[in-house]
Parts: sequence; C-alpha cells; structure tokens
Amino acid sequence: METWRRTIRWMEGCLHQPGVLHDVHEVISYLPSSLPVKHYDADTTEPISCSLQTLEELLSWKQNEANPFNVAAIPLAVREPALSSCLRRTLVSHDMMGGYLDDRFVQGTTVDAPYAFYHWQYIDIFNYFTHNLVSIPPAVWTNAAHKHGVLVLGTFITEWTDGAAICEAFLQEELYCEVANKLVHISQYYGFDGWLINIENTLSDVAVKKTPLFLRYLTNQMHKQIPGSMVIWYDSVIENGELKWQNELNQSNRVFFDACDGFFTNYNWTEQNLEWMTNYSHINGRQSDIYVGVDVFARGKVVGGMFQTHKALEIIRKYNFSAAIFAPGWVYETQEKTEFRPNQDRFWALLKNNLYIHRPVVTLPFISSFCQGFGNAVYWKGKCETKKKWFNLTAQEIQPFYYHEQLEDNGWVRSRGCPDDAWNGGCSLLLDGLIPATHTSPVCAKIFSVHVPLSDTLVSIVYKSSSQVTVSLELKTTDAGFNTDEDSQDIKKTSVSPVQLQEEHELMKQFPHLQDRWNNTGWTVRYSKLDLQGCILREVCVNIQLVGEPFDTTFNCRMGEIMFLDIASLHKAPEMVQDFCIYDIVWLRGAGASPHSTLCCLYLNATLQWWYPTELVRHFKVYWRQLKGSNPRVSSGELIVVGRAYSKLYRITELQVPEPPGQLELLVEPVTLQGFPLPMSCWGRKSVSYTEIDSENI
Repeated sequence: METWRRTIRWMEGCLHQPGVLHDVHEVISYLPSSLPVKHYDADTTEPISCSLQTLEELLSWKQNEANPFNVAAIPLAVREPALSSCLRRTLVSHDMMGGYLDDRFVQGTTVDAPYAFYHWQYIDIFNYFTHNLVSIPPAVWTNAAHKHGVLVLGTFITEWTDGAAICEAFLQEELYCEVANKLVHISQYYGFDGWLINIENTLSDVAVKKTPLFLRYLTNQMHKQIPGSMVIWYDSVIENGELKWQNELNQSNRVFFDACDGFFTNYNWTEQNLEWMTNYSHINGRQSDIYVGVDVFARGKVVGGMFQTHKALEIIRKYNFSAAIFAPGWVYETQEKTEFRPNQDRFWALLKNNLYIHRPVVTLPFISSFCQGFGNAVYWKGKCETKKKWFNLTAQEIQPFYYHEQLEDNGWVRSRGCPDDAWNGGCSLLLDGLIPATHTSPVCAKIFSVHVPLSDTLVSIVYKSSSQVTVSLELKTTDAGFNTDEDSQDIKKTSVSPVQLQEEHELMKQFPHLQDRWNNTGWTVRYSKLDLQGCILREVCVNIQLVGEPFDTTFNCRMGEIMFLDIASLHKAPEMVQDFCIYDIVWLRGAGASPHSTLCCLYLNATLQWWYPTELVRHFKVYWRQLKGSNPRVSSGELIVVGRAYSKLYRITELQVPEPPGQLELLVEPVTLQGFPLPMSCWGRKSVSYTEIDSENI
C-alpha cells in the first residue's frame, strides 16, 4: 500500500457490550496516531514485539506502558518427566539474523519462507537471543513453547566498550537490585520463564564483586515471583573481571554458577574439558545445571557443528552433561529455504539418539491438527479459508514425531509436515513409505508421546489415504498410578484399538454437529468411544495395513486431525462473549488494494478486546460486515473474515471500509474445541457508525 496521505485518530477508552448491541457514532477527526511506534508498526499499526536497547529504557520500563499484545496467551504446560528430574537437559538458544524478524508480528504475517521450530518434545528450554540489551521473547515463541511444556528465557547481554559502561553504571549498591526487579517484572508481565545473563565485557573490581550479588538477587526474586523459573549464566567473565572464556566450569567462574540456576559454557571445549568437569568437586551434584555449548555454525575450534552437530552432542552425553544448542537456525540461514522442512527434520533426526523425550501433561480435550504455525493457506474442516502464505507460531498445535525409519526388505516409513493440504491450520501430517510384500503385519507409525488422563472419551481421526491400505488407531495406555520418573520408559503399556462408531450410534444422534464432519469430500472422519477410567494415554499410533494380496506397495496417508474429548463436556451449555470493546481506532487513507487503483480509500484500524474462557476454544474468528441501516429488520451485508485471534485481544489493520457516512459491524466468533458452531447470540458484536468532518471546518 502507498504511503498514507493522512492519519486519523479516534477515541481512546473502551466501548463495553453489556449483552445487547449498541450503535456507536463518532465523527472522524484528523489527528496523528499516538500509538507507540515501538509496539506498533508505524505504517499499518500492526502490533509488534521488540527489545529494550538501553539501560535507561530498562530502568524506566512501566507495566502500564508495556505492550499487551506481546503477553503470552498460553501458560506453561505441566510436563512429564518434570524438568527438575531430567539429568541431561537440552537448551536451544535461538540466534537468528539479529532477531525480531517475521516473529515480531504478534498476530502473524504474510511471508514466503519463514523459519519455525517444531521439534519441541526433544528440548527443555528455549532461549530467545539477540545482541540487544534486553531481548524480550516474542509472544509467538512463548506460546508455542509453553504448549509443549518448554521453558522460555529472555536474554540480558552487555558487550564490548558500551557494555562495560552499562555494567559500571548498574553494578553498584542498590541499582543492581533495581535492574533485577525490572527483569523480574518484565518476565512476569509478558509471561516467560527466566533469563540468560551474558556479560561479554571486562568488569572493574567493584563491578565484578557485585555481579554474583546481582545474579543471586535476580535468581531469588525470579523463583519467588515465578515458581519454576530459571536464570542461567554464560561462560564469559571470570572472577577477576577479565573477559576470558573458559569453555568449562572451573575455579575462575564458579562464583557465578553458585549464584544462579545454571551455567552455559562457551563453545570451544574439548573432550578433556568435559572429562575434567566430571571430577570437579564444586559441581556439588549439579551436573545437569551445566549446559555445554554447541555452536551449530561451527565457528572457532569446535567439535561438530552444522550437520555434524550430533558428534558434539554424543560427547556431551557421554559425560552426562546438559547441552546448549546455539543457533540451530543454521539450517534456514545457510541452506535452500524452499527445502527448510526436510533440512530441519534431517538436522534433528541426526541428534535424536542423544535427546530425551518429554511429554506435555494434557487434561482432556487433547486435540492436534498438526499445524506447524505456517503454511501456504489457512484451512478449517478441510476447506481453504484464505489462500496466502502465512506465519504465526501461536497457531502451532502440539507437534507429532517426525522421522524416517527403515523396515525389513528395503521397506520404509516417513512422517513429515506437508502444507499441500490440511484439515485445520496450515499443514497436515503426511505418512508415506514402502511396505514390502514380506511385511504382513500392520506398519505402526508412532504419532504422539503424551500424558493424558482418560475418562469416558470420544476419539476422532480425520485422514486421507491411498486405496491400497487401511488406517486405524492404536493407543497405548498405562494405569494412572504408574511412576512418572525419567527411567519409566519401559513401563508396561496396554494397547487399545478403538472400534469405529456407526452413524446411527446414539452419540451421533445426540450431537448432530458431529455428523457434519462425515460429509467432507476427500476426507475420512471416524469416531470411536472409549471408557478408560483410571488410565493414562501415553502413545498415539496409526496402524497402516495392506489390502489384498501382498506385494511391495508404496502408500501415503495424510493425517488431518486427532481429537480426544471428554464426553461429559459435550453436554455443557455454551458460553457467551462478554465485555466486548473497541479502542485505539486509527483511520488511514491510501491507494486501493489493486495495483492499478487510483482511488484514495478509507481503512479502519482498531483494537478489539473481550472476555471468554480461552480453554474452551481453538481460536476466535473476527469478522466485519456492512450494515445497511439502523433498522434491525433490514438485511445486512455478508460476513467477511478479518482474521483469527488466539487470545482475547486482536488488532484489525488495514480493513478497507465504505466511504463515510457509513455503518459497519465487528463480530468475534469463538471456535470451540469440538468444532461445534455457536449461535450468533454467543458471539461478540459491536456496530460502529462514522461520518467525516467537512474539510472546510478542519
């Protein structure tokens, strides 16, 4: 869109919806937008996340001036095994081309080839790293990580001459407490779980003596305010203030390790460093708190790196240390971006043997459509809603396993994300492979490792498959009383094969909206009923069986969705959207969307906020429509989708609306977990009428 010719500011404040529709009339006035440019794109008012650049900016940070759009919408999921019982953890430090790229757009963006991460079950901690003073993780990362039970750390970093000046300024009596308090409050407000502290500059005698006090105070306050949070120190400065990377924990840097939760070593270690550390008495039983750094870019004298990173990880695990994998975005930055998915899958497959699976602990419902948070289109129930490339990690759902495994006699099976078609979101899970004629039993493709307490449960699968195979679910469960420590991988599991319900089953008759899903051309939808009180769902597998005479057969099966619902929840009355309000409206004028348009069109930008129990929804759909008059009996224009919201806050940007005078309606539809449509009486609705002031009176 061309540069805006003029910007118009509407009202602050919030227009509440007490349950009935109110018409709000405002006269457009021509005033500059007062939205802070650090939180909103200057041209479009799209909400964005950002870092803090200076000590002054950090010390002046106030919650009432912070960015509500960058607050994480997803709390940290419980996981099994608990992080505290994991003896060999994996941290990923996301250093990507300076940071705040496509991921800075809180509500997602249009992009041809984005970077995303989706192997969450293998890692324990995610660190958002940039070279800005305070890196606040974009909410899209925190939301995706939290769904999988992964902690998220921001970064506090000082470097070189400017960094030394910052340290001398704040590492003095009392002020370091103020800096720590600000870091705690920032983490609390935005909903992430701790900090990596990286001081990469020399420190004076006074400053270096205060550094452990700063670390200990920050760590204690984080633990007090955010249970389960973490502060980790990077191997850089030593106890005399010299900047001297040690590539190990030793007497020169132990004072910092003792003051916080963990130690992230520099990358230029040798096996001798690790061997020496295993015998270092001052570790004091905290071997899992030492994260041995691995630079995927292989800069300097390092072990492994790039597609040889697994060699470093093998040595780290040999000595029973945790690992910190730095900049795994190497597979995106240096390889062909159109091959991102296969390169990403190849990289993590090479590491897999030295990574340890954790499971999110999920109460029913457990649902995944396998969306990776980006795609070529947006789908809902197998139909394309929007045909455009997009990226929004908040839309990412709990991820399955991705792998390529060999079968006997040159057979194989592969699991991968595929954006060519989807049931919901941006991609499906494509299972394909070769089943040899000698393989007479079903191929069992493991999809999820989870921890889901079951009850009276409705199970559904949505899939498309080649005609040569049949598809069925196999579930592996344990008794609810089993031990969940890290060494319980070989605990006895019971296999359950759900029996498909027929259309005439009483549940299908009782909930006719379920039957709506049976009739989508091309997709098969199957329902099953389980009564497994007192059981824990541990694994979800798909069995693929050859049909007819055995011969070497290639197959494909596109999984669209797997859903486990508590049947009792289907009886609950629907909730209504409440307290729907509109504020921070900005009107913009610019050229029309068509490249040949010469019209100067009017565009609406506004923040919508409402209340609704988010645990009941997958997302919200935001619509608008033109109203044709104040008489409710007069028909209105058709509903037009504006976008999807993944929290109870959404910013409409660049919505082209009719010239004034005009009247339009904004609507918010909760999209339920079950996929049942809610009556419009449960939606949020607000009408806005507007007129333009005569230019002679401006």
